[in-house]
Amino acid sequence: MDSFEEVLPRLVKIQLFSDFKIDDENDCRILKLLYESIKTKEFKKGSVIIKEGTTGDEFFILYSGSVQVQRSTPAGDTIALANLSAEQNIFFGETALISRDTRSATVKAVTDCKTIVISSKVFHSLCEKEPLFGYRVLMQLAVRMAKTIRDTNSDKATLYEALFTEVEGGY
Repeated sequence: MDSFEEVLPRLVKIQLFSDFKIDDENDCRILKLLYESIKTKEFKKGSVIIKEGTTGDEFFILYSGSVQVQRSTPAGDTIALANLSAEQNIFFGETALISRDTRSATVKAVTDCKTIVISSKVFHSLCEKEPLFGYRVLMQLAVRMAKTIRDTNSDKATLYEALFTEVEGGY
C-alpha cells in the first residue's frame, strides 16, 4: 500500500470522503485512522470484483486500472452500463457499508486493477470511535442515494410516457 501521504489526496476526491479537508488537522487524523484499517485487493484483467445478485460487506475504491459495470436484463442477457477508470475517482459497493445488501450490478476488471477495500465492520468500528466520520460519510451516502432515487424516478416516468405514447398510437 502506498503511504498515507500518497493515499490521502485520493481519498478526499472520493465523494463519500469529500467533506474532509487535507489541510484540517482533525480531518487528517480521522482519515489516518481509516487508512490504518483499510486493505487493498488486486484483480487481474477479466476478474469479477463484485457479482450481481450476491451479498457483500465490502466497499471498493478503484485505486488503479479500469472496470466495466454490467447488469443482467430480465431476459438474462448481460449489458454493459459503463466503463470507468481510477482517474474518475470511482467507488462501488457503498451500500455494503450500511447493510449486507444484494449487489445490484457486476463490476469486472477491464485491466489489472488495484482497489482499496473497506469492510462494513471496519466502517462501523470507525463510526463508533469517530462519530464525525460516520456523520459526514453517511450524509454523503444519503445525498448519493437520493440522487439515484430521483434519477430512477425520472427514468421510470420517461419509460411510462414512451409506453403510453406507443400504446395510444397503436389504436
